[in-house]
Amino acid sequence: MLRLVNKLSIVTGRQQVTATPARRVVFLLPMGIDRPSGRRYLNIARGLVRLGFQVRLLALHPNFSACTQRRFVVDGVEVWYVGQMHARKTGSIPQSFSPFQLLRVVVQSTLGMIWGVLHSPATWYHLGKPQPINGMAALVAVCFWRGQSFFVDCDDDEVTANRFTADWQRAVFAFWQWLLPRLAMGITVNTRYLAAQMARPGRPCIIVPNGVTTDFRAPPLPIRVALAAALGLQSGPVIAYAGTLALHNHPIDLLLQAFNLIVAQHPDATLLIIGGGEDLPLIRAYIERQPWREQVILTGHVPHALVRGLLSLADLSVDPVYDDSVARARCPLKIVESLALGVPVITGDIGDRAEMLGYGTAGIVVPPGNAAALAAAIQELLLDPERRMAMAAAATAQASRYDWERLAARWATIYESR
Repeated sequence: MLRLVNKLSIVTGRQQVTATPARRVVFLLPMGIDRPSGRRYLNIARGLVRLGFQVRLLALHPNFSACTQRRFVVDGVEVWYVGQMHARKTGSIPQSFSPFQLLRVVVQSTLGMIWGVLHSPATWYHLGKPQPINGMAALVAVCFWRGQSFFVDCDDDEVTANRFTADWQRAVFAFWQWLLPRLAMGITVNTRYLAAQMARPGRPCIIVPNGVTTDFRAPPLPIRVALAAALGLQSGPVIAYAGTLALHNHPIDLLLQAFNLIVAQHPDATLLIIGGGEDLPLIRAYIERQPWREQVILTGHVPHALVRGLLSLADLSVDPVYDDSVARARCPLKIVESLALGVPVITGDIGDRAEMLGYGTAGIVVPPGNAAALAAAIQELLLDPERRMAMAAAATAQASRYDWERLAARWATIYESR
């Protein structure tokens, strides 16, 4: 391991991290910092900066041609946008590229990321997600040109979590997800499932779940009242979902089936669906055919700063999942953000979710893929306000375990492990 000079010793819990202001980390990200995974890396980078690291993010923008500010600094973190994401994501519904356009985007963005690495000397390079664009840039610019190795972070099952239009695309993603962890000098993951899948003998593997910032709190009461009025919320219970509307990896259909059962017992209930995604038109069309269509609010894509206000209006939130590799691999942001707001969560008992909910203190886990079980758990909490309030208090306490500052300190240990 490289000799460290002028060390700054930082102790967090049982973990001790050493860092020096000269230590530089460069992240290679196939997404923008406002995307859910992008927020993971931005918050980790913020924490690393506070620990004395210098950090630069080489990222791909959701609408690169319209991006006017391609280099800037956020809380000490340098952000360089070097190319276009694999899809143009503006507004509530992402726009896919044609095969020829996608090929051009991949080539241009890979070259842009290679250029970024060549202009970003660093002690450590860390790939955010094992994907083709940042993977090729790492091999060409980090390994071949600079003669250095890299770390890789896995926060999803890239093969099953992404929607592909052709088998060859799935094969390409599967290849890079297989290859990059085997070439990496160390691996970070967000769940135990991915740790078991990605860990390699003799190489460090550290689990760093998704987290929440300490200032992610409900806005003042007057603002919440104004938001509720703007949405037309009445006095009935509010059930929320916050996340991407993409049915292949976010099964909102389970929640809609559960809500169909709930309205029979709670005709004044409201389902608040926060977020946009490629299946928003399909979901909207389905809701419009239901007798309870007036009781569902679809916000579409909203800035992340507004999510806390909307989510804080809910009596509880729901994370619907099936028993599949997508659910096992994920540590949902929607769960930790709900906890931070004191909103109990109902989700499937798969992956690390039971632990995230404090094994029943901050929410309820049910058999995954079971809409009737989701509805029963929702009904159980709606009929027991005292238990719901106890869970709300436990939720905020549980959220402190997922503070990004603490998680960044854990992440930093990967750089001292070799």
